[in-house]
Amino acid sequence: MNADMNKYLEKAEVLIEALPYIQRFNRRIIVVKYGGSAMVDETLKKRVIQDVTLLKLVGFKPIIVHGGGKEISRWVNKVGMEPKFINGLRVTDEDTMEIVEMVLNKVNKSLVQLVQELGVKAVGVSGKDGGMLTVEKKYSDGKDIGFVGEITDVNPKVLFDLLEKDFLPIVCPIGMDKDFKTYNINADDAACAIAKAVNAEKLAFLTDIEGVYKDPSDPSTLISELAIDEAHQLIEDGFIGGGMLPKLNNCIDAIDNGVSRVHIMDGRIPHCLLLEIFTNRGIGTAILSKEEGRYYNGE
Repeated sequence: MNADMNKYLEKAEVLIEALPYIQRFNRRIIVVKYGGSAMVDETLKKRVIQDVTLLKLVGFKPIIVHGGGKEISRWVNKVGMEPKFINGLRVTDEDTMEIVEMVLNKVNKSLVQLVQELGVKAVGVSGKDGGMLTVEKKYSDGKDIGFVGEITDVNPKVLFDLLEKDFLPIVCPIGMDKDFKTYNINADDAACAIAKAVNAEKLAFLTDIEGVYKDPSDPSTLISELAIDEAHQLIEDGFIGGGMLPKLNNCIDAIDNGVSRVHIMDGRIPHCLLLEIFTNRGIGTAILSKEEGRYYNGE
């Protein structure tokens, strides 16, 4: 058999490997949290959007929740303001909030444009629309960090309406408090809260790391699949630190609230979303609820 034929057979095998996942998640909701370097690099951005569009076309119901931290910092600098952070959280005064909302809406519509270019109908909304995300003021260790919101309630009606009409919703993480003041929301928190509210089958985080490591200094300790009790144990044993700790806690919270599988993957790897969702081994870390069977058995 010639090399060309082998190449085509390999492609066919990849499609066959994807088949059970396509069957299993047909008509199921998947929330994709999109952030990090994959939002800055135009080539990666296109590939992520291609992935999400493909998920939609094979029968999934994706919802994108995006951040925009790097772009916000760029614009804050552009207008001559100094970005301020307390405990890793952006201090958002009134002027900064104005820039945050403008930038996030700009990012939102650029993602809508990319999806539309691929022939799929997308609608960009913020957490303000339809009262989707209600928040209260968030404090960091008792410190006032301005207009940063903690989500208190999610009304997913607008998302269900869009999904039912065959649109791909793209959500920017801005909400209002009970007095209708505008707040910036951490995109991880927003994705997690939305995944719970829409009863998502999957929640996928695109990040700047490959997944969860038992030892962050040793790449060979990447964990492919992690049961929920194992995730708790890793935290208790002190293996998880830095920015991964709140992310893993968000994952656990999502699974405790009905999400079956949460994926953490490196958005800098081209087509990481397809590789993680449609292959047995995957490339990131999948965190599973107690009811979920493992796909990968270490072979």
